[in-house]
Amino acid sequence: MITFVLSLVALIVGYMIYGRIVERVFAPDDRETPAVAKADGVDFIVLPSWKIFMIQFLNIAGTGPIFGAIMGAKFGPAAYLWIVLGCIFAGATHDYLSGMLSMRNGGAGQPELVGKYLGLTTKRIMLVFSVFLLMMVAAVFVYSPALIMGKLCSDDLMWVYIWCGIIFVYYIIATMLPIDKIIGRIYPLFAISMLFMAVALMAVLFIKWPSLPELYDGIYGEGFTTPIFPALFITIACGAISGFHATQTPLMARCVKNEKMGRPMFYGAMITEGLVALIWATVSMYFFYGGAAQELGLPTTLQAPEVVTEVSKGWLGTFGGILAMLGVVAAPITSGDTALRSARLIIAEFIHLEQKSFMNRIWICIPLFGITFLLLYFNIENPDGFNVIWSYFGWSNQTLAVFTLWAITVYLVREKKCFWITLLPALFMTVVCSSFLMVSPNAFNFEMNIGYIVGASALAVAVVWFLLWHRAEMKRLNK
Repeated sequence: MITFVLSLVALIVGYMIYGRIVERVFAPDDRETPAVAKADGVDFIVLPSWKIFMIQFLNIAGTGPIFGAIMGAKFGPAAYLWIVLGCIFAGATHDYLSGMLSMRNGGAGQPELVGKYLGLTTKRIMLVFSVFLLMMVAAVFVYSPALIMGKLCSDDLMWVYIWCGIIFVYYIIATMLPIDKIIGRIYPLFAISMLFMAVALMAVLFIKWPSLPELYDGIYGEGFTTPIFPALFITIACGAISGFHATQTPLMARCVKNEKMGRPMFYGAMITEGLVALIWATVSMYFFYGGAAQELGLPTTLQAPEVVTEVSKGWLGTFGGILAMLGVVAAPITSGDTALRSARLIIAEFIHLEQKSFMNRIWICIPLFGITFLLLYFNIENPDGFNVIWSYFGWSNQTLAVFTLWAITVYLVREKKCFWITLLPALFMTVVCSSFLMVSPNAFNFEMNIGYIVGASALAVAVVWFLLWHRAEMKRLNK
């Protein structure tokens, strides 16, 4: 528990100190924001700061910081290091700067920002890449809650299809309506529920004060042999850094009244997500390594959703079970609808189709929902469909973060600001993603040594490319 306590303190201190450093690098001012300048009553709407924070937190969180932390906890105390360091120096920095950069560019989406700083070809790649990623998110986040709700109703598979239909209809409505009609009203309630559940579980941890693996005992989990690099950095994504967040921050960048609200809205929401991930990683270490599974009469082989439900009910009673249901059912649903909303706006931005008109929204949503439905069908009909889509989502998610970090780095260089704050995470995640692509069973499935060689080569190429580009860019800027 000592490592857990120190990690909690580190995240809070990171927000107070490093968050302010990142804010000073960007230098927010009092210029007019897109929420005011481009107000349309649909996507560009000024919202209260507390509501923006809650929506942003739930947009980027979903079940990511819960499921990822549970699976990542099997690696042992190394999970603490990645959540803390990744969240402070990579994830929160990535979220803040992508949100603020969107605000400075009229609420531009992630592909537009990447295209502006990395070129038109990269923009086109990112358009397809990000929209497909968002559709995968929606498909996965229809099926997983529908499966849970269907099982609660009956063992008949028909109930799973019925719940898929109900959730899909909700997605259509939430994607089409103005952001303050549904999302702005129900998201804060779900966010409060998720935070309350995390705080309640943390209180139980402090009361029980279990004996857990500590960093000074070693970074590896007992009996766990999967190499930490690069798997840990893909497994724990949303609790440390996630490219999916760069597709979500523009949604709230279009609702912020003043740029100076950005640090608590974007950097703070990511730190809060890191706190949730940290709590669930600790709960899971207690479950896997500290005897909690035996105390609850459960096997240590339970999957992440089962761990959430059983631990919440076992520790928090009936009320905890209700909160668990909100966590594993409502949270993915709310991530799925904003994923499709982001996809609609990204496509609209690319083809220059204004979205105040209801018919314009329909023209984009018809093919968008059609393809998402096909992915959902594959997810349901293929016995391994969920795992296949999720594995591709995990790698795609972190690869999206790589492109976003490089785009922000280019922006910082051109503005003659401290670019190291994004260059170092960009280099690290470039190595992670290139290595994982080589060794993943769903990709090339090479031996680990091949992955390390490819990762090292990617690092060397990225460093040389950046140095050459930086030298040429400085000459251009100083003319």
